Amino acid sequence: MSDQRAAGAFRVGFVPGVTLTKWSRVWEERHPRVPLEIFHVDAADPALALREGRADVVFARLPIEADGFSVIPLYDEQPVAVLPKEHPLAEAESVVLADLAGERRFDQDPTLDLVAAVEVVETGAGVAVMPQSLGRLYARKGVVSRFVTDLPATTIALVWPEEATTPEVEDFIGVVRGRTANSSRARRDESEAPAASKTAKKGAADRSGGKPGSAARPARARGPQRGSGRGGNPRGGTRGRRS
Repeated sequence: MSDQRAAGAFRVGFVPGVTLTKWSRVWEERHPRVPLEIFHVDAADPALALREGRADVVFARLPIEADGFSVIPLYDEQPVAVLPKEHPLAEAESVVLADLAGERRFDQDPTLDLVAAVEVVETGAGVAVMPQSLGRLYARKGVVSRFVTDLPATTIALVWPEEATTPEVEDFIGVVRGRTANSSRARRDESEAPAASKTAKKGAADRSGGKPGSAARPARARGPQRGSGRGGNPRGGTRGRRS
């Protein structure tokens, strides 16, 4: 990704395995003048791009350190075991963790990323366990993936800074959650209504002397003045309140 933010772009970071095609297409239809700037973030610390101000939102794999961030869980991913094609378990529909006892787990090797782990699995040296989307992303001809039924699922979530819930962020949430353009607009209008109401009340209070809900009193008209030769105000009639 370029260090220079594209002018007017909405910046979206995502961990490997997340597919943005559908959401990107809907965004482009609704916001043709606001391009998406999409880039990978570090799976180990996906919120770093938010803390450094490089992203407006990120798709992250939970759990993450959520202090100061809003988090919306989106969907779960089942774990899979990536096995060599010739492995005895390759014919099974699914496995349990006990089936992998005694196998070398290359996903647990700190010297390997998952891409390298799958490459080693293909040689027949062991196995690897990872979320299903990553098993698909890093698939090779010499491996197969089987669901591990007794491991917990992982969750993909949308994350952004609590203090940066902009209209664009709200619109992007609407896209991701499948809202129509009209419903997203309506939700934004509802969220803006209280602020507009407070502004209107403050303006009314200022005009009424500082007390909300009180109306400004009209100035009294002066009666006939001595020596004026006519009834009414000699300077042009009744004085009204200031505009």
